[in-house]
Parts: sequence; C-alpha cells; structure tokens
Amino acid sequence: MKKAFDHIGIVSMEPHAGESWVEFSKVWVTNPRSHPQRIEYIRPKEMPEVPPGQVGLWKLWHWPHVAYRVEDLREAIRGEEVIFGPFDPGGIGEVVFILKDGIVVEYLQYHTLDHWFGQPNPPGWKPEPYSA
Repeated sequence: MKKAFDHIGIVSMEPHAGESWVEFSKVWVTNPRSHPQRIEYIRPKEMPEVPPGQVGLWKLWHWPHVAYRVEDLREAIRGEEVIFGPFDPGGIGEVVFILKDGIVVEYLQYHTLDHWFGQPNPPGWKPEPYSA
C-alpha cells in the first residue's frame, strides 16, 4: 500500500481561525496545510457521549490521530478495524478512521490536492511523496 503523511488531528473545544464545517461528522476542522506542524484541529458541535468500552470510537474523540494520504482507500482498510467511515467530508475525497496498533489512524484518498475544503493551499505547500 502506498501512503504519505498528511497531518496530526487534535480534538479541541476552542474555535480556531480558518475552520471549515464538516456536515457528515458535525465538526469544524482547520487546514493542517496551513499549520507549521501539520496540525488539524477538530472541534465538535457537541462532544459525543461515547462509552470507554467502545475503545476505538472513544479514542477518536479523546486522543490525537495520525493521518495518511493513500492511493487506494479500500486496499488501505482491508483487514483493519474501522471505527468511523468511510465518508466524504465535503468534496475533498474519502476518509476513514481505523484503530491500528492501539492508536487512531485516518486514511484519506483525495479527489484533489488543489484545496482544503475550498480554502487555497498556503504558498509553497507540496504534498509528501508516497512511500510503499
């Protein structure tokens, strides 16, 4: 499977500049391409009540996640423990969250890398190259 680092996602209850609304998951997200450490802040409209027994989903809302851009989302999730998705968060591509090695991992298969939720990429931004 070919993948490339995309961002680190952190749940936040505070508004951040440049947020975009994701209707499917009822959250605002920031553009990690604009953050020097490639951080995406995720702010839920309402924090979901998830029992700790639902380990993967609980971690999704309480721990950071690491995100990778993948060439083939279906190949990437084959045999994995899917905890949320796949879904299209707003015309940018398809996204899924899995629980892997005890952490939450997001895989994204973008339709285009030309923008982030309609926001232009920062000057000089280039995606990480894929690795096998």
